[in-house]
Amino acid sequence: MSPRPRLLYVTDLAYPARGRRYCDEDIGLTARLRDSFDLALCHPLDAAALMDAFDAVVVRNSGPVLGYQKEYEDFRAQALARGTRVYNPLNGRGDMAGKQYLLDLTAAGLPVIPTADRPEDLHRLPAAERYAVKPKAGADSIGLRFVPYEELDGLTYGEVLVQPRVDFRYEVSFYFVDDLFQYALYAPDPERRWVLEPYEPTAGDLAFARRFIDWNTLDHGVQRVDACRAPGGELLLVELEDLNPYLSLDRVPEPVRERFAAALTDSLRRFLAA
Repeated sequence: MSPRPRLLYVTDLAYPARGRRYCDEDIGLTARLRDSFDLALCHPLDAAALMDAFDAVVVRNSGPVLGYQKEYEDFRAQALARGTRVYNPLNGRGDMAGKQYLLDLTAAGLPVIPTADRPEDLHRLPAAERYAVKPKAGADSIGLRFVPYEELDGLTYGEVLVQPRVDFRYEVSFYFVDDLFQYALYAPDPERRWVLEPYEPTAGDLAFARRFIDWNTLDHGVQRVDACRAPGGELLLVELEDLNPYLSLDRVPEPVRERFAAALTDSLRRFLAA
């Protein structure tokens, strides 16, 4: 490696996220990371062609890979074949690998919104007025729809997941660098998912979130554990985002942003030294 490690930071600065500005977050983070690394930004479609010139590839707000699935799979295959260091590492078991983990966690009895992908398993789901149907390869609510129970038999199974629609009190997200908790944010209004406020987690909340961080077994990386507060007061996992989680850093105070950037810098240094 060069005296200052060279990072290729992958981001889609023009991705039109609803209620969020990906570009602002990555501009701020890269400005901070430049204190410690030689760094260049690129679009996700350019990552495979450029990555050999860098010590590591950092995948950040690259947008849903549904829009460039083949190119993303080529990037993964080339990175694995060449031994390219990719952060987050490519062995994540959460959204990085699709939505299969929701089925695995349901089968294991962990606190997740119950999920099925076969008509013969629908009877295992709790009764609900409507059911969420989402693609197994979905992201950012793309392809999500809600249907009544009587329409579930007419679905084409194989590439979709079915979950009961939970009448939750609010959604809350827990943000980690490696296995270190950084901060939590929640949406008090369920109808405004991305209007987030700081959230002070209880010891029980953190134990819930850490259970999924431990399950994922990533030694390095940024992860977001999304959960909902069910009517009975318990937390249920909604999503384990380990590919390119948006961090909502604009919603936390400056000292928290600085602490996060320092933790990310330290994590990247450990990752490069491993």
